[in-house]
Amino acid sequence: MLYKGSPVTLGTGSVWKLLLQYAIPSVIAMTASSLYNIIDSIFIGQGVGALAISGLAITFPLMNIAAAFGSLVGVGASTLMSLRLGQKDYESANNILGNVFVLNGILGTIYSVVVIIFLDPILGFFGASSDTLPYAHDFMMILSLGNIITHMYFGLNAMLRATGNPVKSMSATIYTVIINIVLAPLFIFVFGWGIKGAALATILAQASMLVWQISIFTNRKNFIHLHKRSFRLKRKIVMDSISIGMAPFLMHAVASIVVIIINQSLVRHGGDLAVGAYGIINRVAFLFGMVVMGLNQGMQPIAGYNYGAKKYDRVNRVLKLTIFLATGVLSTGFLIGELFPYAVASAFTRDRELIEIIVPGLRIVMLVFPIVGFQMVTSNFFQSIGLAGKAIFMSLSRQVLFLLPALFILPPLFGVKGVWLSIPVSDTLSSLVAAYLLFTQYRKMKFNNEH
Repeated sequence: MLYKGSPVTLGTGSVWKLLLQYAIPSVIAMTASSLYNIIDSIFIGQGVGALAISGLAITFPLMNIAAAFGSLVGVGASTLMSLRLGQKDYESANNILGNVFVLNGILGTIYSVVVIIFLDPILGFFGASSDTLPYAHDFMMILSLGNIITHMYFGLNAMLRATGNPVKSMSATIYTVIINIVLAPLFIFVFGWGIKGAALATILAQASMLVWQISIFTNRKNFIHLHKRSFRLKRKIVMDSISIGMAPFLMHAVASIVVIIINQSLVRHGGDLAVGAYGIINRVAFLFGMVVMGLNQGMQPIAGYNYGAKKYDRVNRVLKLTIFLATGVLSTGFLIGELFPYAVASAFTRDRELIEIIVPGLRIVMLVFPIVGFQMVTSNFFQSIGLAGKAIFMSLSRQVLFLLPALFILPPLFGVKGVWLSIPVSDTLSSLVAAYLLFTQYRKMKFNNEH
């Protein structure tokens, strides 16, 4: 008898049904996570003001760095957890869970202490002016004080997915968003706490779900649960987790550097409001990108299993379906960005000057959005079939080889418009690289199929 979703069905079941089965929970969780950030921006823009939006955008690199350290532990440990559960090594799996808890606590504390001590100089380096620094400081101070909660929340959510509880993981994300939606307007509009209220709503929403996650993992009825011995750090688990998590850590770190350079360039050529405009454009684009990431997570086990089984026709089918869906999602984003930019901008702010900066920026940034889905899926495809080197190269090449040079060349020539143009230029060039790498990989698969 085959159980729904068992490994064997990955090689025999309908590819279309499998993709939907695996992708839909991930898409829901990813979309909810992205909405989580957009809601904060809308409430801050409407309830605090345009400069508060700019202050929020200045904090993006710090939040990216926090996510980088979270990935360093979470991605590596969840991969190890899956491997140990597959080997039925439940003692090691329990030790991994305890080690994740301790490591997230240590890294979260160190990060918080460093950021709190050097917060204002860091924000100044990131592009904060005397007008935006108070907003960025207030928001980031609250988040930094609660950073250990954020680290624990995301780390345990990764463990829920790895231990076969994707629905609980998705539920934690959705409930966090719902709690944030309730608390943020209450703190901002009713209590008058401004941007501090938005940050506090985020931390309290995560804290409430962290309590639920801990209750799940301390339940001794679950075969994977926390116990005293599992909290003792084991060198092999720590080193293996960090080595596996190094790739996403580097990608987040590079993304932080790129955002810092973008913010500095926008301040130089357009002022504080241009930074706020980028913050809004980035979050809108990120919403559609997160849906594609959810599709990628659904594709990953199907492509990986069938590539290992040398069923290249099924690999080809799931890749084409995922590219088709991703292209549809980002084409929708393209149409919204090109046809309704005023409506999008007005949802975040009533400031006419800020809206006038957002509208052309949104149209330029989303100019080649329909081909970006292909690039994102191709990068994840290489990771799914065990070619992590190519996946990392594709992710880093977009930012290091194409985006960074464009940011140094175009803004001096075209001002703020040059910053916006840098993004579709790098997207186009990285998509061409993706097409070349995928073409060469297809030739290898076809050769292997024939022999």
